[in-house]
Amino acid sequence: MKPFEINIPQADLDDLHRRLDQTRWPNDPEGAGWAQGTPQARLKELVQHWRDFDWREQERRLNEIPQFVTEINGRRLHFLHVTSPNPNAEPLLLAHGWPTTCFAFEQMIEPLSRDFHLVIPSTPGFGFPGPTEQLGWTIARVADMVSELMKRLGYHRYVAHGFDYGAMLTRLLSLRDEVRAVHLNQIFSAGVTQETADLSVEAEQRSVEKAYRYDFEQFGYVAMQSTRPQSVAHALTDSPVAQLEWIEWAFHTWSDPEIGVPLDALLTNASIFWFTRTAGSSARYYQEGYEAWGELEPHSTTPTSVAVFPHDAGVPIRRMAERNHTIARWTEMPRGGHFAALEVPELMVGELREAFLR
Repeated sequence: MKPFEINIPQADLDDLHRRLDQTRWPNDPEGAGWAQGTPQARLKELVQHWRDFDWREQERRLNEIPQFVTEINGRRLHFLHVTSPNPNAEPLLLAHGWPTTCFAFEQMIEPLSRDFHLVIPSTPGFGFPGPTEQLGWTIARVADMVSELMKRLGYHRYVAHGFDYGAMLTRLLSLRDEVRAVHLNQIFSAGVTQETADLSVEAEQRSVEKAYRYDFEQFGYVAMQSTRPQSVAHALTDSPVAQLEWIEWAFHTWSDPEIGVPLDALLTNASIFWFTRTAGSSARYYQEGYEAWGELEPHSTTPTSVAVFPHDAGVPIRRMAERNHTIARWTEMPRGGHFAALEVPELMVGELREAFLR
């Protein structure tokens, strides 16, 4: 294992600024709103913020977090490793999702490290150390890498939390004896349909409505990333505005409208994807193994805690989750959305402490 430090070449920063300055804007039809994609007025505002963004300051701040790389099965794996001042602290694995990086948990690191040894890996092909070079990257493959990483760090028994893609990864790790307990923000197989819902229950009504909106209003990015990830790669790797819009649409659509994702977090996230050219490799996860997403997974006997955020893209239902999970805790959160670690980090810290320190 080797220490890792972010150091983006100045030439890459200069190139980003040049591209932002020379943006070719498309026609902006009258009345176009979020149903068409990120409104152009909003995107122009964000581009100006990005043009003025002090990346070197963000880089300095991120480099204050202990980062490392190691090679597992022929592939470099980047991860954050923050040890607790409590030598008897339990190891906690934090797994991010799309379209974020390991730094989505940045605001949670200091308070959580008082109680846990933290390991926060970058999903291969998301951010550092760069895009994956071959096909075949699936959740199961990443789970094997992460499991090996924990063993190399000397953590043979640990707890884990994940959201979005990271929730599926964490759920898969829960099938292994090394994991004592898990916490999830999503269980994608636990939604209901018009046919399976009890429509007298408000949460089940919302689950049906959210699923309908996702399938018929928000599914375009999935269709592209699951069928033509290289088309996405070419567009987002060549145009920083396209990369920014792709991320901003997701952050806006699935976040609490009263909170949202902080501007600095959005621009840091977009910058990392841009500088590392990982739009395509992160998109490919939607194609490789996508047919299994949302299917009923094997039964997990590991104690599982779930936090349901009111503005998430979907609403899991406890009775559906209990078909194949051992539910230890089910919490309806008061605010927040799909990117809770970025939107309401203080709530997430409290929730993880409640789930794992009992």
